[in-house]
Amino acid sequence: MRARLLEATVDCLVERGFGGTSTTLVSERAGVSRGAQLHHFPTKNALVLAAVEHLTEVRGAELAAAAARLPGGPRRTRAVLRMLGDHFASPVFTAALELWVAARTDEHLMAAVAPLEQRVGRETHRMTVELLGADESVPGVRELVQATLDLVRGLGLANTISDDARRRGRILDQWADTLDAALAGSPSATEGKAS
Repeated sequence: MRARLLEATVDCLVERGFGGTSTTLVSERAGVSRGAQLHHFPTKNALVLAAVEHLTEVRGAELAAAAARLPGGPRRTRAVLRMLGDHFASPVFTAALELWVAARTDEHLMAAVAPLEQRVGRETHRMTVELLGADESVPGVRELVQATLDLVRGLGLANTISDDARRRGRILDQWADTLDAALAGSPSATEGKAS
């Protein structure tokens, strides 16, 4: 029942935003009684805070699963960028975005969201370094990886307004060429492309 409530909360955040998400709507969507929902989560904040943790786990699991399916070879950089771009254009990212915006003006929500987002950010950065075979001891490589994550996050944000898949694809193709050229001298990158 708890899992159904958390999934329903994420769905409501995506479809209705933070302001349009209510405990009543979540319990209806989850197919549980209002009393059962109140037993698990007595307030909207309690429900949303649990959803923040749930979203963190879901985002990590989705990225790890997508990373495990990546091909090796000369198009690997493009595949990594496509995976990241798809993740940041997904409903899970949209729900997280709703929480970021709400947390900006809600100190209790910010106290829950900020450390989890920092953890997700560090893990996503670490995974991207590994997937690209990037050697961050080389000057500028860490900044390139962070620029990559900022780029895909920004493209994901643009996607919340309209379907931006075609433009996103063109931008990521160009960025893959840029990354390949910048990382070409990195011994780790060369090993990652061969695998």
